[in-house]
Amino acid sequence: MLAEAAEAGGAVASLLTREKATLGALARRFAFTSPPVVTTAARGSSDHAASFFKYLMELGSGIPVASIGPSVASVYGRPLQLAGALHITVSQSGESPDLIALQDAAKAGGAFTLAVVNASESPIALSADLVLDIGAGPERSVAATKSFIASAAALAASVAALTHDDGLDRALAALPAALDAAPGAPDEAVARLSGAAHIYCVGRGPALAIASEAALKFKEVAAIHAEPFSLAEVMHGPLALVGPAFPVVGFVPGDAGLENAQEALGRLSALGADLFCFSSGTLPGTSVPLPATGAPALDALAGILPFYRLVHAVARARGLDPEAPPHLAKVTRTA
Repeated sequence: MLAEAAEAGGAVASLLTREKATLGALARRFAFTSPPVVTTAARGSSDHAASFFKYLMELGSGIPVASIGPSVASVYGRPLQLAGALHITVSQSGESPDLIALQDAAKAGGAFTLAVVNASESPIALSADLVLDIGAGPERSVAATKSFIASAAALAASVAALTHDDGLDRALAALPAALDAAPGAPDEAVARLSGAAHIYCVGRGPALAIASEAALKFKEVAAIHAEPFSLAEVMHGPLALVGPAFPVVGFVPGDAGLENAQEALGRLSALGADLFCFSSGTLPGTSVPLPATGAPALDALAGILPFYRLVHAVARARGLDPEAPPHLAKVTRTA
C-alpha cells in the first residue's frame, strides 16, 4: 500500500503527458456546445474521484454534475434521457457489470461517454466513446491509493480541458512534485487515532471528496467506523455525537470555504473534539500542512497521500495488516 501510494506522483506526471491528445479530443467534442449536464457512475474510491470532479466542474463551468445509481440500468432496466450530455464512468478495473450497463444506457439515451480507467482494454473502455487511461500500472494493494489520486488528477485535467482553465493546468503540472514532497504520518496522530472507535472525516467543496476517501480507508484498512461529512452538514444532526475526545479528521484547503471551516472547527473544538487536520490554514487542533500546487482543490488532493501513510500506521498500531483487509478483494463485480 505504501509503495504504491509513493508512486502516485510519477503516475500523475505520466498521465498528464500521455493523455494530452485524449484531453484535446474531449475539449474539441464540446468546443461549440457545452453539455447541459454531466453524469457520473463509479464505486468506492473511484466514486470519490468522481465527487472531486463534480465540485471542480460545477465551480469551473456552472454545469450541473449528477451521480447516477448504476442499478437504474443494471437492476431496474430503466432508460435514460441524456441527449447532449457527457457521461463519465470511473473504474480502475473497467469490469463491473453494473457500470457497463449504465454506460450503455447513457449512450443509448444520447450521451457522449468517457471512460476513466486503469485498464484500457477493459469492457468499459472498449464500449466508451472516448477513453482516458490513467495508466497507473498494476495496483496490488486491496486499498486503492495511486489509482484514486491518478483518477482524480485525470478528471481534474478533464475539467481544465473543458473549461480552458490555464490556472488549473499549471496547478496540475505542479501536482506530481507536491505529491512527492508530501510528509509522513505524525506519531502523535497515530497514537491519538489508533484507539478510536468512531471518527468523523470532514471537508467542504472539493475537499469533501477527499474526506470521503479518508473515511473509506479508515474502515477498510484500520477497521475503524468513520463517516464523511461536509463541514456544513456536520453542524446538523451529526453534531449530537461530538463530545470530549471525539476524533475529527479534516481536509481544509485555503479556498473560499476556509473562513467557514475555521468557524465550524472552532465549534467542534469547543465541544471537546480531538481535531486533526490537513491544512495550511490556522485551525484549532493539530494540522499537517498541505502541499502547495497553486490550486486549493489540488492541494487537498495532494493531502490524501500523507493521510494514506497515517491510516497505514494506525492499522499497524491496532495490530492489523493493511495489505489484507477482511472480506475484501481487489476487483468487485457488482450487478
